[in-house]
Amino acid sequence: MAKLSSIKIRSKRLGDKTQIRTLIAHPMENGRSPDKNGQFIPAHFIREISVKQNDRVVLNGHLGGSISKDPYFAFMLKNARPGDKITISWSDNQGLSDSKDHFIR
Repeated sequence: MAKLSSIKIRSKRLGDKTQIRTLIAHPMENGRSPDKNGQFIPAHFIREISVKQNDRVVLNGHLGGSISKDPYFAFMLKNARPGDKITISWSDNQGLSDSKDHFIR
């Protein structure tokens, strides 16, 4: 059975630009929050996010533990065209990662 992606991607053409929106399912624990027994929940957060347009990096971000659970990102691309492939990938501090492709309509 195929693994479900933690990444949801939506795109919308707005004139000569394209809006890209993404939601990533991730706990984003900073390591300073206690659980119901008072024990600290281990840090577990996305360290890096990368966005490619047709295999060319257009955004590379370094994150920390202060970002909220299930982070949402939105940005605009100037030169995106229908059929362009958008690839969003992330890696976290526990060695987990995910990647997803989306084709602009």
